[in-house]
Amino acid sequence: MTAMDAAARAAFDDDAASLASLFEGHAARHPDRIAVVSGDSRLTYGELNQAANRIAHLLLARLGSGETTVALLFQPGTAIVAAILGVLKAGKIYVALDPSYPQPRTVYMLEDCQAPLLLTDTRHVALAHQVAQAGPEVVNCDEISPSTAVANPDSAVGGKTPAFLLYTSGSTGHPKGVLHNHRNVLVEVRNYTSDAGIGPEDRLAVWHSFSFANSIRNLYGALMNGAAVFPYDLPGQGLMPLGAWVRGNEISMIHTLATTFRAFVDTLPGDATFPSLRVLRLGGEAINSNDVQKFKRHFPPPCVLMHVMGPTETFSIRRHFIGHEWHGGDGKIPVGYPVADKEVLLFDENGRPVGPDETGEIVVRSKYLAVGYWRQPQLTEAAFLPDPDGGEARLYFTGDLGVMRPDGCLIHLGRKDFQVKIRGHRIETGEIEAALSKLAPVKAALVHAQPDGHGEQRLVAYVVTAPGKIATIDELRRALARTLPEFMMPSSFVFLEDFPLLPNGKVNRRALPVPSVDRPVLPVPYAAPRDHTESTLTAIWMEVLQLGRIGINDRFLDLGGDSLRATQILGRTMRSFGLELSIGDLIQTETIAQMAELITTRTAPGSGDPS
Repeated sequence: MTAMDAAARAAFDDDAASLASLFEGHAARHPDRIAVVSGDSRLTYGELNQAANRIAHLLLARLGSGETTVALLFQPGTAIVAAILGVLKAGKIYVALDPSYPQPRTVYMLEDCQAPLLLTDTRHVALAHQVAQAGPEVVNCDEISPSTAVANPDSAVGGKTPAFLLYTSGSTGHPKGVLHNHRNVLVEVRNYTSDAGIGPEDRLAVWHSFSFANSIRNLYGALMNGAAVFPYDLPGQGLMPLGAWVRGNEISMIHTLATTFRAFVDTLPGDATFPSLRVLRLGGEAINSNDVQKFKRHFPPPCVLMHVMGPTETFSIRRHFIGHEWHGGDGKIPVGYPVADKEVLLFDENGRPVGPDETGEIVVRSKYLAVGYWRQPQLTEAAFLPDPDGGEARLYFTGDLGVMRPDGCLIHLGRKDFQVKIRGHRIETGEIEAALSKLAPVKAALVHAQPDGHGEQRLVAYVVTAPGKIATIDELRRALARTLPEFMMPSSFVFLEDFPLLPNGKVNRRALPVPSVDRPVLPVPYAAPRDHTESTLTAIWMEVLQLGRIGINDRFLDLGGDSLRATQILGRTMRSFGLELSIGDLIQTETIAQMAELITTRTAPGSGDPS
């Protein structure tokens, strides 16, 4: 890896610098260098700068100066990158909305962020009008006049200017917005650049939603270093084509979640490798020795694995480098050692520091924490405390438990509360419980995470039905899908007459039953497999979904399926039958019987598919 030179570090450390000013510097020096590539669409730094400037001038003309929020509704691609930079150049605060989220959730976020404008493109303009309702004005960026000024706008954007809102799950039943400024992101990118030696020749992949903190590192890691960013629409295109996409685009740096990494590797042939990749960065979740072995198998030297920890409120606070020479044990993989300007402390329940090898809550002391929670001053004051030693630094209590080794290496032990991490998303189970409790058949609901047979965390909903009411899993899933994104959908539902209680009257969560591996109660009767193809598929589905019995007419989603499990099923199915399938095939064939019929058709003589 190439060390960061003094000039680059000085640019990142300038308190007056902004994301806009550093990008403009690269655009001025290297206008013909490729900045962003998405499918057949690509923009140089000069072209991206002009596209962003058109949007910035439009925003300044409509909104004037001031720190106003602007909402964005785009698929991953060149258009959203230009829109993000345009908002930043105008000194506004962008709020990226995910088109795949349920509309009620998007409507709430729009109302909460109070954005007067919603920027979108022709592809999403109809959806934008639906979610905007009587709120923000919808602006189709595809219709911005080519005569709009393309010079850099003269706006006072500095390090402390707010940059964006990232919405995370909230305990009140609604998501909450985390506000960051330009300076925080520049410090994050500086540390990332220093660790990974990011340079202009790098190609950084972004395949997580731009509304998610995991997109921040590689988006700005590329654009603040004159490198190229490659957005990939993971929800739309799926994991199956991802290996060919990474190789074809010669991606050199990936930042993703451990769960996504496992699902991605599960789609690969055993001998697949990625010689262009030099940094694989896994964050958001714990990793294990099996993950390290998969890294070694598919990502040859000089590729390095970086295991990082960084809540949305703080960005990266620890990192651990793992090379091919690493031979750790089977225990927890540490999250590692300090990053600059992010001090980690461990406190006991009484707020006192703990010593080496003792468990305590992970507390971050830094000048570069989130500004706070959007329009929630009391929550901000409770979560971000002044440094008792004085100065600009503040303390953020993460709610995570950890142990510090004597050499300063941090081991993350998990949460101390009912907040959980599912596929890298931090989830307040209270938000899911609130959504369940609003449903007519539900008297009370509890949700918590349990590891499945593969070691992945899954959400389990415990439901007590109202007197005289009957609830079905199918009914609850369909109702929740109208308000919650896929990653917040419980994998299992357990119906109880009442919750077990402790002597003090509180729910005894330890006494809640483990979800059964039996086939859930479904609206269709059980039907056994009728031939070899259906039997093979049934075995695959049972293994992936961790169920002891599945009927050939049972719907995938009713069995607790999601996009990652769909990818696992497809990978195993393709290896078993020697043919190509897509996520679309599983969506269209949502039962074993339908998938077996598709396989029979594809493998029939004269079909053109391998048999």
